[in-house]
Amino acid sequence: MPLLESPFAQLDLIRQPEQHNDPLQAFDAADEYLLSHLADQTPNASTRVLVLNDSFGALAASLEGKVQVTSSGDSFLAAQGLEKNLVRNGKTFNAVPFIPANQTLAGPFDRVLIRVPKTLALLEEQLIRLQGQLAPGAEVIAGAMIKHLPRAAGELLERYIGPMQASLAVKKARLLIASVEDRPVAVSPYPTRYTVDAPAIELLNHANVFCRESLDIGTRAFLPHLPKNLGSARVADLGCGNGILAIASALQNPEAHYTLVDESYMAVQSAQENWHAALGQREAVIRAGDGLAGQAPDSLDVVLCNPPFHQQQVVGDFLAWRMFQQARDALVVGGALYIVGNRHLGYHTKLARLFRGVEQVATTPKFVILKARK
Repeated sequence: MPLLESPFAQLDLIRQPEQHNDPLQAFDAADEYLLSHLADQTPNASTRVLVLNDSFGALAASLEGKVQVTSSGDSFLAAQGLEKNLVRNGKTFNAVPFIPANQTLAGPFDRVLIRVPKTLALLEEQLIRLQGQLAPGAEVIAGAMIKHLPRAAGELLERYIGPMQASLAVKKARLLIASVEDRPVAVSPYPTRYTVDAPAIELLNHANVFCRESLDIGTRAFLPHLPKNLGSARVADLGCGNGILAIASALQNPEAHYTLVDESYMAVQSAQENWHAALGQREAVIRAGDGLAGQAPDSLDVVLCNPPFHQQQVVGDFLAWRMFQQARDALVVGGALYIVGNRHLGYHTKLARLFRGVEQVATTPKFVILKARK
């Protein structure tokens, strides 16, 4: 893999989760452009720089030791990537402070470097949270590959930060550079809420939650077919999002024990708040994590999963395949993984390579619900 070379450092970087012979690199031309632009401003050791949505630590690891850098984002895997890439390049794992996107920042910052996220609601929330966190004369620079840079990103910078200029394109990347100007104090439109008929509950969704405005159609297809009569089973909602699968299951299975895991901190916060709204003080483990990577073997009886088919802008089934493997390792013999997936993805064949038996629970014109037994 090529090294990331910038005026600040030369780094050997890896993506998360790690894949054998991963064809994708852990940085791109937008990272290089952001670092080059910052270097042109000759920052020093006292310059306070905030990095937002640094996918695998390319920006923050490059700046460590050169400026006072803080990293923030909504991805557990990104935080893990930063730690691993710091160590990989001879630094301590905690050399750069990481603040989850749902927690309060500690400014003021002189410069903010932003990788434009796929979800513009997350960008909007982050820009609103920068209010009162920017030093006089601060600059906010957002970068992306042009094919992933919507016009609305620049409009958000102008609305919440100040006048914005778009840079020339370099290696198919572009920067949006905003100068800080007084703006009216903004009230965040997040979290959003919507109601579900069965079960009859209201769901709260923070800015970066998948299908924030309404229940996604895959989950809608899955809900009527969740397993019943689970007794005191140990159940995990893998990739829980706002927690709807676990909450619906828990309402039908009052003695079961639940673990909810997602790699989005905002999803986990949403799931925590929704669980307590629907189920009061009933105990559950709700955490951010790399799926079930930290789950003890043979510690679950049931896993529920609506697997993702993309990581940021990269589409593929590698995350789903990894989640299936994690579920198999965490389940007891005789335990079952229940999933919903688009029919064309062929999950039945993939699951049959990992599990003893795979059966079709239900089907719709678009989706299939499968049960895989260990």
